[in-house]
Amino acid sequence: MNAKRKLALVIGAGVAPLLAVVLPATTASAHGYVSSPPSRQAQCASGVVDCGQIKYEPQSVEGPKGLKSCSGGNAQFAELDNDNKGWKATPVGTSADFSWTLTARHATSTWQYYIGGSKIAEFNDNGAQPGATKTHHVNFGSYSGRQKVLAVWNISDTANAFYACIDVQIGGGGTPGGGDGGNPGDCAASAWEAGRVYNGGDTVSYNGHTWRAKWWVQGDQPGTTGEWGVWEDLGAC
Repeated sequence: MNAKRKLALVIGAGVAPLLAVVLPATTASAHGYVSSPPSRQAQCASGVVDCGQIKYEPQSVEGPKGLKSCSGGNAQFAELDNDNKGWKATPVGTSADFSWTLTARHATSTWQYYIGGSKIAEFNDNGAQPGATKTHHVNFGSYSGRQKVLAVWNISDTANAFYACIDVQIGGGGTPGGGDGGNPGDCAASAWEAGRVYNGGDTVSYNGHTWRAKWWVQGDQPGTTGEWGVWEDLGAC
């Protein structure tokens, strides 16, 4: 063995323990949040509402099971518990589809939905592993007006759950897959025009839905820019 090879082995043997100490240990963990209707952390991530750290990790609102807080008890995400922060309420009918985006899948016990501390729906997965997305059709029963829905993803093999709060306006028009779809002829906003310039906050009607621009846009057709795109779907009209 030549001198250079011996030196390389010695250096490698010395560096390896340091790397083991410096590099963080990776753990398999579940992450997810409600992306439609847009939850509070989804609104943060898309810039609809100005938030703190949660903007960069909307999928990370994790805490012990049994909580009733939007932040999952995480101090760094406390803004999610502030009902006066200016959250946008999505118009829905008497029922709506709630879709989760799961960035890491995990065996699941139940999915639960609450309004005002009362459970309005529960779906039992019996320990099954979900796909990259999960959608539940939830009936709001006798609830109406503006409501805050707490959605909970209970993991089956840990003591933790993931939390998301979704602001909705029940009876306000409806969302895709929800009840009371509305009449496209009743849209109050003016029809979308491909050649017109729209600024953030402008609303248009297109394909039976009302859409709101998140920022300056021209030519981008509502419904084609995706969840993180310029157009926010406010529901059927």
